[in-house]
Amino acid sequence: MTDRTPDRAGTDRIGDGTRAVRAGLPEPVKNEPPLPGPVFAAHFHLPGDVEGPYTYGRDTNPTWTLLERAIGELEAPGPGGAQTVVFASGMAAISAVLLSQTRTGDIVVLPDDGYQALPLLREQLEAYGVRVRTAPTGNDAQLGALEGARLLWIETPSNPGLDVCDVRRLVEAAHAGGTLVAVDNTLATPLGQRPLDLGADFSVASGTKGLTGHGDLLLGYVVCRDPELAVAVRRWRKIVGAIPGPMEAWLAHRSLATIQLRAQRQWANALAVAEALADRGEVTGLRYPGLPSDPSHKTAARQMAGFGSVVSFTLPDRRHAERFMSALRLVEDATSFGGVRSTAERRGRWGGDAVPEGFIRFSAGAEDTEDLVSDVLRALDAAGPAG
Repeated sequence: MTDRTPDRAGTDRIGDGTRAVRAGLPEPVKNEPPLPGPVFAAHFHLPGDVEGPYTYGRDTNPTWTLLERAIGELEAPGPGGAQTVVFASGMAAISAVLLSQTRTGDIVVLPDDGYQALPLLREQLEAYGVRVRTAPTGNDAQLGALEGARLLWIETPSNPGLDVCDVRRLVEAAHAGGTLVAVDNTLATPLGQRPLDLGADFSVASGTKGLTGHGDLLLGYVVCRDPELAVAVRRWRKIVGAIPGPMEAWLAHRSLATIQLRAQRQWANALAVAEALADRGEVTGLRYPGLPSDPSHKTAARQMAGFGSVVSFTLPDRRHAERFMSALRLVEDATSFGGVRSTAERRGRWGGDAVPEGFIRFSAGAEDTEDLVSDVLRALDAAGPAG
């Protein structure tokens, strides 16, 4: 990435690779490690009055503090900073925003083509007396559902269809009517897109995916610039206890150092796979925002610095897709995305997404580009004609 903004000391202008390897590190202390190990503590010494940053393990932890600082520096670099709250999973973070910011009688606008767990949240919101409206991500269709809403939830690019909406346009319209805006930034990562810089009130993501990138932990986070909004989110975390373990928090912080290296290779691989798929007659519905031919490319290029690791496409039918998946050698059949090892799945097997039976969600990893593209093309050849 080429964006360069002041670091937290305000004395230098640094790039995202430099920022990533130093994000959240404490001031150096002689004979101490640059990144302290995880702090395992259910409670802390607390004689006398209750004061100081660390009192009880459900409230705060020094390992969270460093990770939250690091994520905040990536999501909102430069003067002013941001408030970050980390959670045990992406869904915990999503739930915290939606449930801490709404009350009975409020209206929430959700995408109808977003992550498949959103319908579960819709049911819970409606059980609490919150009214829910939905609209597709593409063509900024959520604009038509904003009147009187308390909160607009945006997912761009959408998962798994990879539609993109104009965040600035939606934010401007929402704020004009007093509506808060949250953006799910999971597919893009903070190196690919910075929702707070686009005007959103919340940037929310599953850190399980591209942020940490190794498929070995569950994590979620919420970032916002308004301290009062952050207080409500943090209070929700305390009430429900959706806290990350210190080991997971430490692993996540360690993994952030390589996010630029991972992301750049993943984005390049995703584009190469998409370009190769574009020449295949059995492939339909190909989507990748980085392709100039993609319907969302112009919008994505205005607000994204990188187009993510996920490519979606459809093969003729379920059997064809399953033959393709079985023939892959360098790509794991798994439901996550954003990892250093490429993954893919026939998404319809879950039953929660409105996709064809032959729909594939493909997540490009950090393999050599030529090897990955060759494996995909060989697997397509092996899958043969529909039958």
